[in-house]
Amino acid sequence: MLSERCFNKAQKGVRPKERSIPHNILLISDAPNAGAVRDALSNSGDGSFKVEWVRSRSDGIKRLTGRSRAPAANAVTAASRQKARGGVVAVLVDLYLPDSSGLDTFAQLFRAAPQIPILVLTSAQHEDVARLAVRQGALDYFLQEHLDGHLLPKALRTIIERAASAEALYEEQERARVTLDSIGDAVISTDLWGRVTYLNAVAERITGWTRREAAGHGVDEVFRAVDGATGEGVRNAMELAVREDITVALTPNCKPDHDGGTETTNENSAAPIHNRRGAVTGAVMVFRDMSTARALSHRLSYLAQHDSLTDLPNRGLLNDRLNHAICLAHRRRKKMAVLFLDIDRFKHVNDSLGHEIGDRLLQSVARRLLSCVRRSDTVSRQGGDEFVILLSEVAQPQDAAVSAEKMLQALSVPHCIDDHELRVTGSIGIVVYPDDGTQADVLLKHADFAMYHAKEQGRNNYQFFEPNLNVRALERQVLESGLRRAIDAQELVLHYQPKVNLQNGDIVGVEAFVRWRHSQRGLILPSQFVPVAEACGAIVPIGRWVLRQACRQARAWQAAGNAGLRIAINVSACELRDRDFLRCLREILDETGLAPRDLELELTEAVLMQDAQFAAGMLGSLRELDVQLALDDFGTGYSSLSNLKRFPIDILKIDQSFVRELTTDSGANSIVSAVIGMGKNLGMQVVAEGVESREQLTCLQELACPQGQGFYFSEPLTATQFTRLCRRKAAAV
Repeated sequence: MLSERCFNKAQKGVRPKERSIPHNILLISDAPNAGAVRDALSNSGDGSFKVEWVRSRSDGIKRLTGRSRAPAANAVTAASRQKARGGVVAVLVDLYLPDSSGLDTFAQLFRAAPQIPILVLTSAQHEDVARLAVRQGALDYFLQEHLDGHLLPKALRTIIERAASAEALYEEQERARVTLDSIGDAVISTDLWGRVTYLNAVAERITGWTRREAAGHGVDEVFRAVDGATGEGVRNAMELAVREDITVALTPNCKPDHDGGTETTNENSAAPIHNRRGAVTGAVMVFRDMSTARALSHRLSYLAQHDSLTDLPNRGLLNDRLNHAICLAHRRRKKMAVLFLDIDRFKHVNDSLGHEIGDRLLQSVARRLLSCVRRSDTVSRQGGDEFVILLSEVAQPQDAAVSAEKMLQALSVPHCIDDHELRVTGSIGIVVYPDDGTQADVLLKHADFAMYHAKEQGRNNYQFFEPNLNVRALERQVLESGLRRAIDAQELVLHYQPKVNLQNGDIVGVEAFVRWRHSQRGLILPSQFVPVAEACGAIVPIGRWVLRQACRQARAWQAAGNAGLRIAINVSACELRDRDFLRCLREILDETGLAPRDLELELTEAVLMQDAQFAAGMLGSLRELDVQLALDDFGTGYSSLSNLKRFPIDILKIDQSFVRELTTDSGANSIVSAVIGMGKNLGMQVVAEGVESREQLTCLQELACPQGQGFYFSEPLTATQFTRLCRRKAAAV
């Protein structure tokens, strides 16, 4: 048995050493020599131990889990223990205590502090129990019969240092494992004989083997690389690295040869592993799965060349293909064509229905354009509602016209998006290489000029480029620039054309027409500047100015004695779809004092049918205001009769093309007669437009047409001239 005398004797003559922070030892024992053990450790010559002594398992657990509690198992590190020696770094325990005995003592302590080394103090008769404790996690055990004051501190110091080293090594290995599992490269290591010793997580995914499954297998079995292009096996780089003791660059673009292995890899290197003496003990291979990176690179390259909304080639890719097509056409002495297409009044869809519907409409347009061309042709979106179509080869210009006609027909079929049935048209400009230009930028510019010419011709048509369009394009730019200041410069004026009762000649209404009195160019008619205003976005403020001025003038005429005089104003699709249209209309009526029933808004059939559902809702709101609604140019649009009942129309205006042919075409006479009868049966007023001769008036009177307007009665007049006309009419009665 250990005695205090033995310990005291052992301490004599010990040379003092430089003192360091002592290790905190928890002694749990109720044995007679427990005090001697405590003193032997506390009084060791270098002062390396500080002993806390408790006599029961419960007190030991309380110390380990209560005050001065050591860091949790998943947070403890060797470094933190070195910095915080005030915590318990080792436990010396006698397994037989007043409140516990045998393996149960160890099990309870180990459960309470699994991160702290536990050393068992035992007698020879309980040595078997101590061995079992070591198997279950105890670091070691001491036989009390063999201990003395010199050996115990030395042995304990060695055990603690060994435990600290083991923990530090574990932490270093864990750090390396986490690091290797966190990188994007795959790592495989082998021993000297080519047997796998390690795979990180990326290597597990690429090879299909888990770390545990691969351990001990030959590397060629776990990762046999084959050439991605030929499927032939590539050399075993790790074997070469071990044999030659060199770092080996690996074959690029190979892949693992295993079931389901489709990842293309780009291997980096294989290098030998050395021990302390410099001898090769194995090899490590690092390689990378490039499939994701390549896919991302291809996707980024694709996105850089394609429109993200429609997936069509964008402006950059079109330029590349156009230049290539020009080179081929020049070499082969062939023709090619470029079509520039703009969707008519697309902005109205965005403004009224929102950009989501507008985007889906663009996608629908893109699909239809693709269906109209060959695989060798290119349909490109330039941005907004503009598309460019490259016809890589045409035998003659008329081939491009055939393609353009096909596209216009495809677009005219209603686009059904959610609950909306959208009808759109397009304006197309056509250029032919080399007739209209030999450079890509010149061809695109000329196609753009031709497209604007198509819009000026009424939209929904195609036009070939003509040299004089350069001058017209410059003129359009001048008009666009001037329009932006026309309102502020007070250059806009209204002219008024009377509507006449065809039976007695009385003036029953008046239509307002806007004119632009340009400072240099004189009076400009609406047909010359309204399409430009619609294209550049100036039509909405111009329309509001017209509405305000016309209502104010109509109210002035009424106040002067022309009671019940109704004024008509043309409303464009842009204005009707503007989100503030109804609000501005109410404000203007309140401001001018004009009764809503004395205001007539004229809309074309094409405007209504572009989105019939929206138009029906808007016209319903206008009807609730008691504003009169007229359908202008009736008979020239599509689905006239079948859709007429869908809209709350008050007035039908027979298009002047039918009136012009009344005296020469019996068919026109029949159409006008049918429209007049239909209007009366539906309770609508009917107005004939473009009456220019006495013969036309007579025909209309015979057909019992109620009202008419045209140059036969009066050209559009200034406000002053119209006032004089009304006075002459009143005086003649």
